[in-house]
Amino acid sequence: MNRKIIKAAELIKNADKITVLTGAGISVESGIPDFRSKGGLWEKYDPFVYAHIDSFHRDPYRVWEMLKEMNQILNGKKPNYAHIALKQLEDKGKEVVIITQNIDSLHSLAGSSIVYEYHGVWDKLICVKCGKRDEIKNFPLNRIPHCEKCNFPYKPEVVFFGEPIDPYIMSVSNEAAKNCDVFMVIGTSAQVYPAAYLPNVAFNANIPIIEINLEETPLTSSLNTIHLKGKASEIMKLLMEHLD
Repeated sequence: MNRKIIKAAELIKNADKITVLTGAGISVESGIPDFRSKGGLWEKYDPFVYAHIDSFHRDPYRVWEMLKEMNQILNGKKPNYAHIALKQLEDKGKEVVIITQNIDSLHSLAGSSIVYEYHGVWDKLICVKCGKRDEIKNFPLNRIPHCEKCNFPYKPEVVFFGEPIDPYIMSVSNEAAKNCDVFMVIGTSAQVYPAAYLPNVAFNANIPIIEINLEETPLTSSLNTIHLKGKASEIMKLLMEHLD
């Protein structure tokens, strides 16, 4: 592990541009469980029933049964050291582009300048009837937020199943993946498409890939990554110590 840490730290040290793809694993240490894991939210609520855009249009109140529980899970969570370390790389003069599959806004809360939220964000709301926007912090946790204009339940600005990824986000993410000196994968096995293509974009551009995950993933061998096994915050701490 020590050799891998040193090699990864050297790659980061010599890089001017770093692109980072993050997933649920980076936020677990902030108290946000992986919705897809055993005992996660998707085990209790079928995502294709409760998180599909057609379901929201058909019966938004039923969907909000799940969304209220999700709100309780995400509410008040703070960035952990892994989020903060990525901001510290910026402070060292690196250009750090973060592409996150998470909807928790923790990278922005940590102060990172360039964050592409691939699947949207939880804390922003939009009315599917008139397009009016609001923020979830303006509503109590136990209340379904309604548009004042339409009196229709707001939808979180999260990409539901059946909705397309924002073409702009896809475009800038692809550009960031192939125009960097190092591509990092933190807390994701990159199995959810189209975000899962991004490590391949970097690999095809001959960019070295550093993977931080608790276990090896399909990326580990197929893309010849430097796999650093462990919790995101612990590995980022080791990398930052070597940089310093």
